[in-house]
Amino acid sequence: MPRANVKTLMIHARIEPKLKMSAERIFSEIGMTTTEAIRLFLKQVELHGGLPFPVSVPNAETVAAMKEANRPSALRRYGSFRELRERL
Repeated sequence: MPRANVKTLMIHARIEPKLKMSAERIFSEIGMTTTEAIRLFLKQVELHGGLPFPVSVPNAETVAAMKEANRPSALRRYGSFRELRERL
């Protein structure tokens, strides 16, 4: 349990290197550090009393679409945007 005079605490988390680098690149572009981004996220959790964005379990149709999108052989190919638009 934290002592009353402690002003900050450390958070340790294991993150995939690719995800960490990608997120840090974005934070850098908007002028913030990873620590600032984490602090902002945690403050939003506190203010919202939960996650600051909706989280839901995808329905069966969405799961099927996600699985199909992950199979390159199942994706339709078009020669041009015009062809795609005409088939819609």
